[in-house]
Amino acid sequence: MSDRLNGISAFVEAAEAGSFALAAERMRLTRSSVGKSIARLEQRLGVRLFQRTTRSQSLTEEGQAYYERCVRALAELSAGALALDSGKGEPIGRLRVSVPVLFGRHCAAPVLRALAHQFPRLDIEISFNDQTVDLVDEGYDLAIRIGSLPDSSTLVARRLSSQRMVICAAPSYLAKYGKPGSADELSQHVGIAYGRSGRVKPWLMRDSAGQIQKPQIDIRLMFDDLQAITDAAIAGAGLAWLPCWLMAKHSRAGELELVMNDNMLEVEIYAVWPKSHYLPTKTRVAIDALVAEIPGMIGHLEHVCE
Repeated sequence: MSDRLNGISAFVEAAEAGSFALAAERMRLTRSSVGKSIARLEQRLGVRLFQRTTRSQSLTEEGQAYYERCVRALAELSAGALALDSGKGEPIGRLRVSVPVLFGRHCAAPVLRALAHQFPRLDIEISFNDQTVDLVDEGYDLAIRIGSLPDSSTLVARRLSSQRMVICAAPSYLAKYGKPGSADELSQHVGIAYGRSGRVKPWLMRDSAGQIQKPQIDIRLMFDDLQAITDAAIAGAGLAWLPCWLMAKHSRAGELELVMNDNMLEVEIYAVWPKSHYLPTKTRVAIDALVAEIPGMIGHLEHVCE
């Protein structure tokens, strides 16, 4: 039976991708291995599944009929795997998660640590990265994304919470340069911004009509790390636009002072995972835990911004 299944996944992937090369890239295999796998499948079946030319490839009539049956068979196998996985009663195996650096450290990691403690047969690997990773190509089961999400045919998302963005500064900076009383007065101040590859992430506010505006401010320092921005703000280098949950402990310590939170933007936080025929128990349990815990964690910290 196992011999009869060899090559079917590669065949279906190649049929849907439209080329052996793209199928190989999606499966993280070499083009040669995909081609040989399909050639062996054709030899076993005694038919040609693809019509190949130097410029294109397409399914033969037999290949199209076989493809349709393979898709139905793989769907049944996935449903069977889901039934078995659901019957385990607890998450088992390795869960790979990608999270933003500071949000991951302060908010996501504690939830996932508790989950690993609760389920001894669940292994959790967390990668801290502020860049957007390709979940499918890099083999992640789950990721946390902050901000608006692009349309995707390969990913599924679930909202976890939102974070309020506020403008803050060290008391020493405000004592020297004064506190801006409105968005228009921000142009008279120095800002510390988040940026990558020379591109600055703009500060966003809502005007009285609820429209999103980008206030003008003199950006003198730019970092691609929120902790570095926070440290610079504490040192009195300028105003910073930070998530309230991150500013909170520094506000309690007297290191940062809230400058402006009127009409500040709330940014959505999502759990994102690859679309598939079924959601493994390990992924579902992690998503449910994040949905249950993250809003309370952020709310507890954000009361300083009221």
